[in-house]
Amino acid sequence: METTNLSKIRRDKMLNTISEIKKGITDEQTLTNLSMIENELTKKKYGLIWEEHEERVDKELETQIPTFEDVKEKEIISNPDDKFNFLLEGDNLHSLYLLEKTHKEKIDVIYIDPPYNTGSNDFIYNDKIVDEEDGYKHSKWLSFMEKRLRIAKNLLSDKGIILISIDDNEIAQLKLLCDDIFNEINRISIHHIQVRYAEKSLADGKSVKPVMEYVLVYAKDASQFKINLPKEEYTDASFIYEIKEISDGISIKNKDNTELKIFKPGEWTIEKKEQSNINLLKETWVSGTIYSKMSYGQVVRKYIEPRYSIDGFGCLYKVIGRGDDGLGYRYYVGPQKKGSTRCKMYSGMPLSRVEEINSQNGSFREVPIANSINFAADFGNIRHEGNMPFNSGKKPVKMLKELINYHTNKNAIILDFFAGSGSTAQAVLELNNEDNGNRQFILCTNNENNICEEITYKRIKNVIDGYGKYKPLITNLKYYKCTYIPRINTENENLHNNLLINIKNLIQLENGIEIDDNKIRVYLDEDELDKFSKNQNELDICEKLYISSDILLTQMQEIYLKIITLKCI
Repeated sequence: METTNLSKIRRDKMLNTISEIKKGITDEQTLTNLSMIENELTKKKYGLIWEEHEERVDKELETQIPTFEDVKEKEIISNPDDKFNFLLEGDNLHSLYLLEKTHKEKIDVIYIDPPYNTGSNDFIYNDKIVDEEDGYKHSKWLSFMEKRLRIAKNLLSDKGIILISIDDNEIAQLKLLCDDIFNEINRISIHHIQVRYAEKSLADGKSVKPVMEYVLVYAKDASQFKINLPKEEYTDASFIYEIKEISDGISIKNKDNTELKIFKPGEWTIEKKEQSNINLLKETWVSGTIYSKMSYGQVVRKYIEPRYSIDGFGCLYKVIGRGDDGLGYRYYVGPQKKGSTRCKMYSGMPLSRVEEINSQNGSFREVPIANSINFAADFGNIRHEGNMPFNSGKKPVKMLKELINYHTNKNAIILDFFAGSGSTAQAVLELNNEDNGNRQFILCTNNENNICEEITYKRIKNVIDGYGKYKPLITNLKYYKCTYIPRINTENENLHNNLLINIKNLIQLENGIEIDDNKIRVYLDEDELDKFSKNQNELDICEKLYISSDILLTQMQEIYLKIITLKCI
Protein backbone atom coordinates (compact mmCIF):
# COMPACT_ATOMS: atom_id res chain seq x y z
CA MET A 1 0.00 0.00 0.00
CA GLU A 2 1.44 3.40 -1.00
CA THR A 3 1.72 5.83 1.92
CA THR A 4 -0.07 9.19 1.82
CA ASN A 5 2.08 12.24 2.61
CA LEU A 6 -0.59 14.42 4.24
CA SER A 7 1.69 17.37 5.02
CA LYS A 8 2.91 17.57 1.43
CA ILE A 9 -0.64 17.34 0.07
CA ARG A 10 -1.80 20.24 2.27
CA ARG A 11 1.26 22.34 1.46
CA ASP A 12 1.00 21.71 -2.30
CA LYS A 13 -2.70 22.59 -2.19
CA MET A 14 -1.95 25.91 -0.49
CA LEU A 15 0.89 26.67 -2.91
CA ASN A 16 -1.32 25.88 -5.94
CA THR A 17 -4.06 28.14 -4.53
CA ILE A 18 -1.59 31.00 -4.09
CA SER A 19 -0.28 30.42 -7.61
CA GLU A 20 -3.81 30.68 -9.04
CA ILE A 21 -4.53 33.83 -7.05
CA LYS A 22 -1.34 35.47 -8.29
CA LYS A 23 -2.45 35.03 -11.90
CA GLY A 24 -5.25 37.55 -11.41
CA ILE A 25 -3.26 40.06 -9.31
CA THR A 26 -1.55 43.11 -10.83
CA ASP A 27 -0.79 45.04 -7.65
CA GLU A 28 2.92 44.69 -7.00
CA GLN A 29 2.67 44.94 -3.19
CA THR A 30 0.05 42.15 -3.07
CA LEU A 31 2.23 39.95 -5.29
CA THR A 32 5.19 40.58 -2.96
CA ASN A 33 3.11 39.59 0.07
CA LEU A 34 1.89 36.40 -1.64
CA SER A 35 5.48 35.52 -2.50
CA MET A 36 6.42 35.95 1.14
CA ILE A 37 3.69 33.47 2.08
CA GLU A 38 5.06 31.01 -0.51
CA ASN A 39 8.52 31.35 1.01
CA GLU A 40 7.16 30.65 4.50
CA LEU A 41 5.48 27.48 3.23
CA THR A 42 8.60 26.15 1.53
CA LYS A 43 11.50 27.25 3.75
CA LYS A 44 13.05 25.03 6.38
CA LYS A 45 11.73 25.72 9.88
CA TYR A 46 13.44 25.40 13.25
CA GLY A 47 12.40 22.47 15.38
CA LEU A 48 11.15 18.94 14.76
CA ILE A 49 9.27 19.22 11.47
CA TRP A 50 8.45 16.15 9.42
CA GLU A 51 6.17 15.00 6.64
CA GLU A 52 3.09 13.40 8.18
CA HIS A 53 2.20 9.98 6.75
CA GLU A 54 -0.97 7.93 6.95
CA GLU A 55 -0.95 4.30 8.09
CA ARG A 56 -2.96 1.42 6.75
CA VAL A 57 -4.53 0.83 10.16
CA ASP A 58 -6.00 4.36 10.13
CA LYS A 59 -7.73 3.65 6.81
CA GLU A 60 -9.06 0.33 8.15
CA LEU A 61 -10.61 2.05 11.16
CA GLU A 62 -12.77 4.20 8.87
CA THR A 63 -14.90 1.19 7.92
CA GLN A 64 -14.24 -1.29 10.72
CA ILE A 65 -14.44 -1.47 14.51
CA PRO A 66 -11.32 -2.90 16.22
CA THR A 67 -11.93 -5.77 18.64
CA PHE A 68 -10.07 -8.51 20.49
CA GLU A 69 -10.62 -12.21 19.96
CA ASP A 70 -9.85 -14.42 22.97
CA VAL A 71 -7.72 -17.35 21.73
CA LYS A 72 -8.69 -19.92 24.36
CA GLU A 73 -6.30 -22.67 23.24
CA LYS A 74 -3.34 -20.40 24.13
CA GLU A 75 -4.67 -19.48 27.56
CA ILE A 76 -2.39 -20.44 30.48
CA ILE A 77 -3.73 -20.79 34.02
CA SER A 78 -1.20 -21.85 36.66
CA ASN A 79 -2.77 -19.94 39.56
CA PRO A 80 -6.58 -19.82 39.37
CA ASP A 81 -6.76 -17.23 42.18
CA ASP A 82 -4.44 -14.74 40.48
CA LYS A 83 -5.10 -12.04 37.87
CA PHE A 84 -4.34 -12.54 34.19
CA ASN A 85 -1.51 -11.07 32.16
CA PHE A 86 -2.19 -10.36 28.48
CA LEU A 87 -0.45 -10.93 25.16
CA LEU A 88 -2.13 -8.92 22.38
CA GLU A 89 -1.39 -10.05 18.82
CA GLY A 90 -1.86 -7.49 16.06
CA ASP A 91 -0.87 -4.00 14.98
CA ASN A 92 0.12 -2.21 18.17
CA LEU A 93 -1.73 0.95 17.14
CA HIS A 94 -4.90 -1.15 16.99
CA SER A 95 -4.14 -2.52 20.49
CA LEU A 96 -3.36 0.94 21.86
CA TYR A 97 -6.69 2.32 20.63
CA LEU A 98 -8.48 -0.45 22.53
CA LEU A 99 -6.29 -0.05 25.62
CA GLU A 100 -7.43 3.58 25.76
CA LYS A 101 -10.89 2.19 26.54
CA THR A 102 -9.68 -0.12 29.31
CA HIS A 103 -6.47 1.36 30.76
CA LYS A 104 -6.60 5.13 30.38
CA GLU A 105 -4.39 6.61 33.14
CA LYS A 106 -3.92 3.13 34.67
CA ILE A 107 -0.51 2.04 33.34
CA ASP A 108 2.38 2.53 35.79
CA VAL A 109 5.35 1.61 33.59
CA ILE A 110 5.72 1.54 29.81
CA TYR A 111 8.89 0.03 28.36
CA ILE A 112 9.29 -0.13 24.58
CA ASP A 113 12.05 -1.16 22.22
CA PRO A 114 10.81 0.29 18.89
CA PRO A 115 12.44 -0.20 15.47
CA TYR A 116 15.73 1.68 15.40
CA ASN A 117 15.21 2.66 11.74
CA THR A 118 18.69 1.56 10.72
CA GLY A 119 17.70 1.06 7.08
CA SER A 120 18.53 -2.66 7.42
CA ASN A 121 15.05 -4.24 7.24
CA ASP A 122 14.21 -3.41 10.89
CA PHE A 123 11.39 -0.94 10.17
CA ILE A 124 8.37 -1.88 8.05
CA TYR A 125 5.81 0.82 7.33
CA ASN A 126 2.53 -0.13 5.65
CA ASP A 127 3.94 -3.53 4.62
CA LYS A 128 7.03 -2.00 2.98
CA ILE A 129 10.58 -2.04 4.29
CA VAL A 130 11.94 1.46 4.95
CA ASP A 131 15.52 1.33 3.71
CA GLU A 132 18.43 3.76 3.47
CA GLU A 133 17.26 4.99 0.07
CA ASP A 134 13.84 6.09 1.31
CA GLY A 135 13.80 9.89 1.28
CA TYR A 136 11.08 9.94 3.93
CA LYS A 137 12.63 7.37 6.28
CA HIS A 138 12.73 9.75 9.25
CA SER A 139 9.31 11.25 8.52
CA LYS A 140 7.68 7.82 8.32
CA TRP A 141 9.35 6.75 11.56
CA LEU A 142 8.27 9.93 13.37
CA SER A 143 4.68 9.65 12.09
CA PHE A 144 4.67 6.03 13.25
CA MET A 145 6.07 6.85 16.70
CA GLU A 146 4.13 10.04 17.38
CA LYS A 147 0.71 8.35 17.11
CA ARG A 148 1.74 5.61 19.50
CA LEU A 149 3.49 7.86 22.03
CA ARG A 150 0.54 10.25 22.28
CA ILE A 151 -1.72 7.32 23.19
CA ALA A 152 0.97 6.01 25.55
CA LYS A 153 0.87 9.32 27.43
CA ASN A 154 -2.90 8.95 27.85
CA LEU A 155 -2.42 5.45 29.25
CA LEU A 156 0.14 6.46 31.90
CA SER A 157 -1.03 7.05 35.46
CA ASP A 158 -0.13 10.38 37.08
CA LYS A 159 2.83 8.65 38.77
CA GLY A 160 3.74 6.61 35.68
CA ILE A 161 6.94 6.51 33.63
CA ILE A 162 7.87 5.52 30.09
CA LEU A 163 11.27 4.09 29.11
CA ILE A 164 12.31 3.85 25.45
CA SER A 165 15.34 2.05 24.04
CA ILE A 166 16.95 3.60 20.96
CA ASP A 167 20.31 3.99 19.21
CA ASP A 168 22.13 6.73 17.27
CA ASN A 169 19.86 6.58 14.21
CA GLU A 170 16.85 8.27 15.85
CA ILE A 171 18.02 9.42 19.30
CA ALA A 172 17.99 13.11 18.34
CA GLN A 173 14.55 12.97 16.72
CA LEU A 174 13.07 10.83 19.52
CA LYS A 175 14.31 13.20 22.24
CA LEU A 176 12.67 16.20 20.55
CA LEU A 177 9.47 14.23 19.96
CA CYS A 178 9.29 13.09 23.60
CA ASP A 179 10.12 16.59 24.84
CA ASP A 180 7.10 17.79 22.86
CA ILE A 181 4.69 15.00 23.90
CA PHE A 182 5.71 14.49 27.54
CA ASN A 183 7.25 17.95 28.12
CA GLU A 184 10.99 18.25 28.67
CA ILE A 185 10.47 19.14 32.36
CA ASN A 186 9.29 15.54 32.81
CA ARG A 187 12.47 14.07 31.31
CA ILE A 188 14.10 12.06 34.11
CA SER A 189 17.18 10.85 32.24
CA ILE A 190 18.80 9.81 29.00
CA HIS A 191 20.58 6.62 30.02
CA HIS A 192 23.72 5.62 28.13
CA ILE A 193 23.75 1.83 27.93
CA GLN A 194 26.94 -0.03 26.99
CA VAL A 195 25.72 -2.94 24.87
CA ARG A 196 29.04 -4.42 23.71
CA TYR A 197 32.72 -4.33 24.56
CA ALA A 198 34.93 -2.01 22.53
CA GLU A 199 37.17 -4.87 21.43
CA LYS A 200 34.29 -6.93 20.01
CA SER A 201 34.58 -7.40 16.23
CA LEU A 202 31.69 -6.26 14.05
CA ALA A 203 30.99 -7.47 10.53
CA ASP A 204 29.82 -4.12 9.11
CA GLY A 205 33.33 -2.82 8.40
CA LYS A 206 32.75 0.54 10.12
CA SER A 207 35.80 2.46 11.27
CA VAL A 208 33.99 3.57 14.44
CA LYS A 209 32.45 0.83 16.57
CA PRO A 210 29.17 1.74 18.29
CA VAL A 211 29.19 0.38 21.84
CA MET A 212 26.42 2.53 23.31
CA GLU A 213 22.65 2.64 23.03
CA TYR A 214 20.24 4.80 24.98
CA VAL A 215 17.13 4.60 27.16
CA LEU A 216 15.00 7.74 27.37
CA VAL A 217 13.15 8.02 30.69
CA TYR A 218 10.15 10.34 31.02
CA ALA A 219 7.58 10.70 33.78
CA LYS A 220 3.94 11.53 33.11
CA ASP A 221 4.39 14.16 35.83
CA ALA A 222 7.88 14.48 37.33
CA SER A 223 6.49 16.30 40.37
CA GLN A 224 4.46 13.21 41.31
CA PHE A 225 6.93 10.49 40.33
CA LYS A 226 9.51 9.38 42.91
CA ILE A 227 12.12 7.06 41.48
CA ASN A 228 12.91 3.91 43.45
CA LEU A 229 16.55 4.60 44.31
CA PRO A 230 18.93 1.75 45.15
CA LYS A 231 20.10 1.55 48.76
CA GLU A 232 23.54 0.90 50.19
CA GLU A 233 24.59 0.23 53.74
CA TYR A 234 25.64 3.33 55.64
CA THR A 235 28.93 2.76 57.50
CA ASP A 236 31.54 4.79 59.36
CA ALA A 237 34.07 4.33 56.50
CA SER A 238 34.23 8.10 55.77
CA PHE A 239 34.70 9.11 59.40
CA ILE A 240 38.50 9.17 59.70
CA TYR A 241 39.44 12.72 60.80
CA GLU A 242 40.16 14.17 64.23
CA ILE A 243 40.56 17.92 64.92
CA LYS A 244 42.29 19.22 68.07
CA GLU A 245 42.07 22.80 69.34
CA ILE A 246 45.46 23.89 70.73
CA SER A 247 44.33 27.36 71.88
CA ASP A 248 41.04 28.94 72.93
CA GLY A 249 40.83 30.79 69.62
CA ILE A 250 38.97 34.06 69.05
CA SER A 251 35.25 34.11 69.79
CA ILE A 252 32.92 36.49 67.93
CA LYS A 253 29.15 36.88 67.67
CA ASN A 254 27.36 37.86 64.49
CA LYS A 255 24.35 40.17 64.30
CA ASP A 256 21.97 37.18 64.49
CA ASN A 257 23.78 35.94 67.65
CA THR A 258 25.46 33.03 65.84
CA GLU A 259 28.73 32.35 67.69
CA LEU A 260 31.90 31.73 65.73
CA LYS A 261 35.30 30.61 67.10
CA ILE A 262 38.33 31.28 64.91
CA PHE A 263 41.62 29.36 65.16
CA LYS A 264 44.63 30.68 63.23
CA PRO A 265 47.30 28.37 61.75
CA GLY A 266 49.27 26.77 64.61
CA GLU A 267 46.28 26.98 66.95
CA TRP A 268 44.71 23.76 65.69
CA THR A 269 45.66 20.40 64.15
CA ILE A 270 43.92 17.81 62.00
CA GLU A 271 44.86 14.13 61.83
CA LYS A 272 43.72 11.52 59.30
CA LYS A 273 43.36 8.17 61.06
CA GLU A 274 44.09 4.81 59.45
CA GLN A 275 41.03 3.24 61.05
CA SER A 276 37.57 4.74 60.70
CA ASN A 277 35.44 5.22 63.78
CA ILE A 278 31.87 6.25 64.51
CA ASN A 279 33.21 9.00 66.84
CA LEU A 280 35.51 10.66 64.27
CA LEU A 281 34.71 13.34 61.66
CA LYS A 282 33.94 13.23 57.94
CA GLU A 283 35.42 15.67 55.41
CA THR A 284 33.13 17.35 52.84
CA TRP A 285 34.11 19.91 50.18
CA VAL A 286 31.58 22.76 50.22
CA SER A 287 31.22 23.20 46.47
CA GLY A 288 28.73 22.68 43.66
CA THR A 289 25.15 22.19 44.81
CA ILE A 290 26.32 21.74 48.41
CA TYR A 291 27.59 25.32 48.25
CA SER A 292 24.71 26.80 46.24
CA LYS A 293 21.65 24.98 47.62
CA MET A 294 22.32 23.31 50.97
CA SER A 295 22.44 24.78 54.47
CA TYR A 296 26.19 24.06 54.74
CA GLY A 297 26.82 26.39 51.82
CA GLN A 298 24.59 29.04 53.35
CA VAL A 299 26.72 28.97 56.51
CA VAL A 300 29.90 29.37 54.45
CA ARG A 301 28.48 32.26 52.40
CA LYS A 302 27.03 34.06 55.44
CA TYR A 303 29.63 33.57 58.16
CA ILE A 304 32.88 32.11 56.80
CA GLU A 305 33.62 33.82 53.47
CA PRO A 306 33.34 37.38 54.88
CA ARG A 307 36.20 36.45 57.28
CA TYR A 308 38.72 35.38 54.60
CA SER A 309 40.13 38.88 54.03
CA ILE A 310 40.30 39.51 57.79
CA ASP A 311 41.76 36.20 59.06
CA GLY A 312 43.96 35.10 56.15
CA PHE A 313 44.59 31.54 54.93
CA GLY A 314 44.44 28.19 56.74
CA CYS A 315 42.03 29.12 59.52
CA LEU A 316 39.68 26.77 61.37
CA TYR A 317 36.15 28.05 62.00
CA LYS A 318 33.96 26.49 64.67
CA VAL A 319 30.30 27.45 64.16
CA ILE A 320 28.42 26.93 67.44
CA GLY A 321 24.90 25.48 67.47
CA ARG A 322 25.14 23.72 64.12
CA GLY A 323 24.83 20.06 63.09
CA ASP A 324 22.78 16.97 63.87
CA ASP A 325 25.66 14.90 65.27
CA GLY A 326 25.22 15.90 68.92
CA LEU A 327 28.53 17.80 69.07
CA GLY A 328 26.85 21.21 69.26
CA TYR A 329 29.10 22.72 66.60
CA ARG A 330 30.45 22.20 63.11
CA TYR A 331 34.00 22.79 61.86
CA TYR A 332 34.91 24.60 58.63
CA VAL A 333 38.41 25.09 57.20
CA GLY A 334 39.04 28.08 54.94
CA PRO A 335 41.27 28.21 51.81
CA GLN A 336 44.90 27.26 52.32
CA LYS A 337 46.54 29.50 49.71
CA LYS A 338 46.07 32.46 47.40
CA GLY A 339 43.73 31.76 44.49
CA SER A 340 41.79 29.11 46.42
CA THR A 341 38.17 29.79 47.32
CA ARG A 342 36.72 26.44 48.37
CA CYS A 343 36.10 25.54 51.94
CA LYS A 344 36.00 22.16 53.72
CA MET A 345 33.49 21.08 56.35
CA TYR A 346 34.10 18.47 59.07
CA SER A 347 31.11 16.86 60.74
CA GLY A 348 30.32 13.92 62.98
CA MET A 349 27.90 11.10 62.19
CA PRO A 350 24.24 12.15 62.60
CA LEU A 351 22.75 10.73 65.79
CA SER A 352 19.93 9.08 63.81
CA ARG A 353 22.53 7.16 61.77
CA VAL A 354 24.41 6.12 64.91
CA GLU A 355 21.17 4.73 66.34
CA GLU A 356 20.39 2.86 63.09
CA ILE A 357 23.89 1.37 62.86
CA ASN A 358 23.70 0.20 66.45
CA SER A 359 20.33 -1.45 65.82
CA GLN A 360 20.04 -5.02 64.51
CA ASN A 361 18.70 -3.87 61.13
CA GLY A 362 21.65 -1.63 60.32
CA SER A 363 21.48 1.66 58.40
CA PHE A 364 20.87 2.13 54.67
CA ARG A 365 20.80 5.24 52.51
CA GLU A 366 19.55 5.94 49.00
CA VAL A 367 22.15 6.51 46.31
CA PRO A 368 21.69 8.27 42.96
CA ILE A 369 21.34 6.24 39.75
CA ALA A 370 24.14 6.74 37.25
CA ASN A 371 22.96 7.54 33.72
CA SER A 372 25.75 5.45 32.21
CA ILE A 373 25.33 1.71 32.81
CA ASN A 374 27.46 -1.16 31.53
CA PHE A 375 25.31 -4.11 30.38
CA ALA A 376 27.84 -5.36 27.81
CA ALA A 377 28.23 -8.74 29.55
CA ASP A 378 24.46 -9.22 29.73
CA PHE A 379 23.99 -8.37 26.05
CA GLY A 380 26.79 -10.80 25.24
CA ASN A 381 25.02 -13.66 27.07
CA ILE A 382 21.53 -12.88 25.86
CA ARG A 383 20.98 -15.50 23.17
CA HIS A 384 19.23 -18.19 25.17
CA GLU A 385 17.40 -16.09 27.75
CA GLY A 386 13.87 -17.43 27.99
CA ASN A 387 15.08 -20.60 26.25
CA MET A 388 14.36 -18.78 22.99
CA PRO A 389 17.11 -17.83 20.48
CA PHE A 390 16.26 -14.42 19.09
CA ASN A 391 19.02 -12.04 18.09
CA SER A 392 17.13 -9.11 16.59
CA GLY A 393 16.90 -6.43 19.26
CA LYS A 394 16.57 -8.75 22.25
CA LYS A 395 17.20 -6.94 25.55
CA PRO A 396 18.70 -8.48 28.74
CA VAL A 397 16.26 -9.38 31.49
CA LYS A 398 18.65 -7.90 34.05
CA MET A 399 18.45 -4.49 32.38
CA LEU A 400 14.66 -4.58 32.09
CA LYS A 401 14.23 -5.58 35.74
CA GLU A 402 16.35 -2.61 36.79
CA LEU A 403 14.33 -0.21 34.62
CA ILE A 404 10.92 -1.56 35.68
CA ASN A 405 11.99 -1.37 39.32
CA TYR A 406 12.41 2.40 39.03
CA HIS A 407 8.69 2.47 39.92
CA THR A 408 8.04 1.89 43.60
CA ASN A 409 4.67 0.14 43.10
CA LYS A 410 5.06 -3.64 43.42
CA ASN A 411 1.52 -4.00 42.04
CA ALA A 412 2.33 -1.98 38.93
CA ILE A 413 0.81 -2.61 35.50
CA ILE A 414 3.60 -2.77 32.91
CA LEU A 415 2.94 -2.27 29.19
CA ASP A 416 5.28 -3.13 26.31
CA PHE A 417 3.77 -2.45 22.88
CA PHE A 418 6.86 -3.52 20.93
CA ALA A 419 7.09 -6.86 22.73
CA GLY A 420 9.27 -8.75 20.23
CA SER A 421 10.88 -11.66 22.06
CA GLY A 422 8.87 -11.14 25.27
CA SER A 423 11.80 -10.12 27.50
CA THR A 424 9.57 -7.69 29.40
CA ALA A 425 7.22 -10.50 30.48
CA GLN A 426 10.12 -12.52 31.87
CA ALA A 427 11.53 -9.45 33.65
CA VAL A 428 8.16 -8.75 35.32
CA LEU A 429 7.71 -12.35 36.46
CA GLU A 430 11.27 -12.64 37.79
CA LEU A 431 10.96 -9.33 39.64
CA ASN A 432 7.71 -10.49 41.26
CA ASN A 433 9.43 -13.71 42.31
CA GLU A 434 12.34 -11.80 43.86
CA ASP A 435 10.43 -9.17 45.87
CA ASN A 436 7.00 -10.82 46.33
CA GLY A 437 5.44 -8.26 43.99
CA ASN A 438 2.19 -8.67 42.11
CA ARG A 439 3.00 -6.76 38.94
CA GLN A 440 0.95 -7.43 35.81
CA PHE A 441 2.18 -7.23 32.22
CA ILE A 442 0.41 -6.40 28.95
CA LEU A 443 2.44 -7.16 25.83
CA CYS A 444 1.56 -6.11 22.27
CA THR A 445 3.24 -7.31 19.09
CA ASN A 446 2.33 -8.10 15.52
CA ASN A 447 2.64 -11.62 14.16
CA GLU A 448 5.03 -10.82 11.34
CA ASN A 449 6.95 -14.00 10.51
CA ASN A 450 4.86 -15.69 13.26
CA ILE A 451 6.84 -13.83 15.93
CA CYS A 452 3.92 -13.53 18.36
CA GLU A 453 2.99 -17.22 18.22
CA GLU A 454 6.41 -18.80 17.83
CA ILE A 455 8.64 -16.41 19.80
CA THR A 456 6.75 -14.14 22.23
CA TYR A 457 4.11 -16.63 23.33
CA LYS A 458 6.49 -19.59 23.49
CA ARG A 459 8.97 -17.63 25.60
CA ILE A 460 6.28 -16.61 28.10
CA LYS A 461 5.13 -20.23 28.25
CA ASN A 462 8.73 -21.38 28.82
CA VAL A 463 9.11 -18.95 31.72
CA ILE A 464 5.79 -19.99 33.29
CA ASP A 465 6.57 -23.72 32.86
CA GLY A 466 10.21 -23.37 33.88
CA TYR A 467 13.24 -24.24 31.74
CA GLY A 468 16.79 -25.43 32.35
CA LYS A 469 17.90 -24.29 35.81
CA TYR A 470 14.98 -21.85 36.06
CA LYS A 471 12.02 -22.86 38.21
CA PRO A 472 8.43 -22.25 37.00
CA LEU A 473 7.13 -18.74 37.60
CA ILE A 474 3.47 -19.13 38.48
CA THR A 475 1.06 -16.78 36.69
CA ASN A 476 -1.87 -16.64 34.24
CA LEU A 477 -1.93 -15.51 30.62
CA LYS A 478 -4.61 -14.64 28.11
CA TYR A 479 -3.82 -14.48 24.40
CA TYR A 480 -5.88 -11.92 22.44
CA LYS A 481 -5.85 -11.51 18.69
CA CYS A 482 -6.79 -8.15 17.13
CA THR A 483 -9.68 -8.43 14.68
CA TYR A 484 -12.28 -6.14 13.11
CA ILE A 485 -16.07 -5.91 12.99
CA PRO A 486 -17.56 -4.08 9.96
CA ARG A 487 -19.08 -0.75 11.00
CA ILE A 488 -22.05 -1.39 8.69
CA ASN A 489 -23.87 -4.56 9.68
CA THR A 490 -27.50 -5.10 8.71
CA GLU A 491 -27.83 -8.21 10.84
CA ASN A 492 -28.69 -6.81 14.26
CA GLU A 493 -28.30 -10.17 15.98
CA ASN A 494 -24.76 -10.64 14.65
CA LEU A 495 -23.84 -7.10 15.63
CA HIS A 496 -25.21 -7.65 19.15
CA ASN A 497 -23.33 -10.93 19.56
CA ASN A 498 -20.08 -9.44 18.26
CA LEU A 499 -20.50 -6.43 20.52
CA LEU A 500 -21.13 -8.63 23.56
CA ILE A 501 -18.04 -10.75 22.83
CA ASN A 502 -15.92 -7.63 22.40
CA ILE A 503 -17.19 -6.06 25.63
CA LYS A 504 -16.47 -9.28 27.52
CA ASN A 505 -12.91 -9.32 26.24
CA LEU A 506 -12.38 -5.66 27.13
CA ILE A 507 -13.74 -6.23 30.66
CA GLN A 508 -11.36 -9.19 31.05
CA LEU A 509 -8.45 -7.04 29.84
CA GLU A 510 -9.34 -4.11 32.09
CA ASN A 511 -9.73 -6.20 35.23
CA GLY A 512 -7.34 -9.10 34.56
CA ILE A 513 -10.16 -11.62 35.04
CA GLU A 514 -11.91 -14.50 33.28
CA ILE A 515 -15.62 -14.04 32.52
CA ASP A 516 -16.80 -17.62 32.81
CA ASP A 517 -20.56 -16.88 32.45
CA ASN A 518 -20.90 -18.64 35.76
CA LYS A 519 -19.28 -16.93 38.74
CA ILE A 520 -18.60 -13.83 36.65
CA ARG A 521 -21.18 -12.70 34.03
CA VAL A 522 -22.04 -9.85 31.66
CA TYR A 523 -25.54 -8.72 30.65
CA LEU A 524 -26.26 -5.93 28.16
CA ASP A 525 -29.94 -6.73 27.65
CA GLU A 526 -32.75 -6.01 30.18
CA ASP A 527 -34.71 -9.17 29.28
CA GLU A 528 -31.67 -11.42 29.76
CA LEU A 529 -30.91 -9.77 33.10
CA ASP A 530 -34.52 -10.17 34.18
CA LYS A 531 -34.47 -13.93 33.44
CA PHE A 532 -31.21 -14.30 35.34
CA SER A 533 -32.41 -12.32 38.38
CA LYS A 534 -35.40 -14.69 38.78
CA ASN A 535 -33.30 -17.86 38.67
CA GLN A 536 -32.26 -18.61 42.25
CA ASN A 537 -29.79 -21.38 41.29
CA GLU A 538 -27.81 -19.04 39.03
CA LEU A 539 -28.00 -16.22 41.58
CA ASP A 540 -26.40 -18.51 44.16
CA ILE A 541 -23.50 -19.30 41.83
CA CYS A 542 -22.78 -15.77 40.51
CA GLU A 543 -20.29 -13.64 42.49
CA LYS A 544 -19.75 -10.65 40.20
CA LEU A 545 -22.03 -9.16 37.56
CA TYR A 546 -21.28 -6.57 34.88
CA ILE A 547 -24.31 -4.83 33.38
CA SER A 548 -24.81 -2.09 30.80
CA SER A 549 -25.11 1.41 32.26
CA ASP A 550 -28.26 1.75 30.12
CA ILE A 551 -30.06 -0.86 32.24
CA LEU A 552 -32.13 0.57 35.08
CA LEU A 553 -32.70 -2.00 37.80
CA THR A 554 -36.21 -2.51 39.13
CA GLN A 555 -36.81 -2.61 42.87
CA MET A 556 -37.24 -6.38 42.72
CA GLN A 557 -34.02 -6.83 40.73
CA GLU A 558 -32.12 -4.81 43.32
CA ILE A 559 -33.43 -7.19 46.00
CA TYR A 560 -32.51 -10.29 43.97
CA LEU A 561 -29.02 -8.99 43.14
CA LYS A 562 -28.06 -7.46 46.49
CA ILE A 563 -25.59 -10.25 47.36
CA ILE A 564 -23.75 -9.94 44.02
CA THR A 565 -21.01 -7.41 43.26
CA LEU A 566 -22.47 -5.16 40.55
CA LYS A 567 -20.37 -3.21 38.03
CA CYS A 568 -21.79 -0.88 35.38
CA ILE A 569 -20.12 -0.82 31.97
